[in-house]
Amino acid sequence: MSRTVTGAPHASAPVLAAYRYCEAVTGQQARNFAYGIRLLPTEKRRAMSALYAFSRRVDDIGDGRLDADAKRARLAETRAVLDRIRDRGIEEDDTDPVAVALAHAARRFPIPLGGLDELIDGVLMDVAGQTYETWDDLRAYCRCVAGAIGRLSLGVFGTVRAPGMSAREIERAPEYADTLGLALQLTNILRDIREDASGGRTYLPADDLAKFGCPTGIHASVAPPDADFTGLVQFEVRRARALFAEGYKLLPMLDRRSGACVAAMAGIYRRLLERIARDPEAVLRGRVSLPGREKVYVAVRGLAGLDARAAARRAAGGRS
Repeated sequence: MSRTVTGAPHASAPVLAAYRYCEAVTGQQARNFAYGIRLLPTEKRRAMSALYAFSRRVDDIGDGRLDADAKRARLAETRAVLDRIRDRGIEEDDTDPVAVALAHAARRFPIPLGGLDELIDGVLMDVAGQTYETWDDLRAYCRCVAGAIGRLSLGVFGTVRAPGMSAREIERAPEYADTLGLALQLTNILRDIREDASGGRTYLPADDLAKFGCPTGIHASVAPPDADFTGLVQFEVRRARALFAEGYKLLPMLDRRSGACVAAMAGIYRRLLERIARDPEAVLRGRVSLPGREKVYVAVRGLAGLDARAAARRAAGGRS
């Protein structure tokens, strides 16, 4: 791989075409994610697009209409592609643009590719129709499908040591990235209750559902009779808020643009969570979303470093 005079690695035409493909997939399939990574420098944005495109492939297999055995076979094939990427067995002229882009990104950044194995494991749980009795059970699933993405992303972002921050604190960056991923995933689960139910899936822990009078889950556009659906949602919102608060400790450990990207993506989901908190039954009527102007505001906050500075102040207070 050659380098330019600025020290940045030069990507060949086939690699650049592969990245463009991944960026197109990201822009079409993940508006919130694409919105956040716009704030990154080119190389990091491309690498994040490659990670997203591979992750999207895995998710699409799990969400598709194939039978369970066919899904398992497709996931095994996808894991084999990941093994080839890990073993540097993907050539630049390979016919799979996602593999080409991810292989290039993995050479450029210290991406812990094992996180993508965890994602595949999580989707295999979905294929098996697994349900979750307790929050600990659900958290294990969320760590696979979302916490792993946080740790993968951290491989692209890297970390910086802010003044007054100890080396031991920096070592906790992957833990915070993982926790922030859990916060985003729990917000997704709340937002998608109706959609998941229509596909025969229930993610909220059975213990929580029973506690609030929904022992058989949520299966309609109205809450079950005599259920405390608002109480259920508020309970999960409080759990998600605590995860966000812990995960935001990552922000002061990132450079300005990486921090802005994470703050934008997390900020969008945090605001979705608060919308759900204000009107819990909205998730039964349709998908809750943010208007574009609010996303712009979140991005500006991220670029200004407001969320990172607030997180740093909270962390400093905890150390005093």
